[in-house]
Amino acid sequence: MFDVLLNVLGVLFLWLAVEYCLRHETSESLDEASLTPFADDPEVARRVEMATGKTVKAVAPEVAKPGWINLEM
Repeated sequence: MFDVLLNVLGVLFLWLAVEYCLRHETSESLDEASLTPFADDPEVARRVEMATGKTVKAVAPEVAKPGWINLEM
């Protein structure tokens, strides 16, 4: 019986902690955050926009600076 009570309290604590952390978030900010992983690849961002109808704020990839080596070989 004590185990069940402890489990319920644990789930309740987790739910309250998540609610507390997300209390100031809006649906727009959560949508934007969900699209962030696609922002650094313009081609993928375009495909996600076509699939979802939502605008991805894409970021242009960094241009290699003279004298710097490219680690992505």
